[in-house]
Amino acid sequence: MILGIGSDLCDIRRIERSLERFGDRFTHRIYTEGERARSDRRAARAPSYARRFAAKEACAKALGTGLSHGVFWRDMEVVNLPTGRPTMRLTGGALERLEAMTPAGHRAVVHVSLTDDPPMAQAFVIIEALPA
Repeated sequence: MILGIGSDLCDIRRIERSLERFGDRFTHRIYTEGERARSDRRAARAPSYARRFAAKEACAKALGTGLSHGVFWRDMEVVNLPTGRPTMRLTGGALERLEAMTPAGHRAVVHVSLTDDPPMAQAFVIIEALPA
């Protein structure tokens, strides 16, 4: 059963300006160490950061909280499964919200789709509950 759906569209140029203006202050506030490492080793950093920004926004929407009720930026991390498929690793308030919304006897699976077509980046997140 689907527990939540979220989508977000992010202007890559906006992220690029934030990277130029605020640098590490911006990236350390929004992104986890793993996300920073993955994005910083790319030639085109801004699209990578923008996709992850959109994924965090989409995930917060799928959780039904937005960035409030104890859900913070770094509580949601875009990670890749061994197959390369993206998903979200939730911690802190985001994980607490996910656990609260998952019915007893089920486990939550977070599906993520990321794309960009400059100047825009887009993400979709679907949270699904599967029988345990």
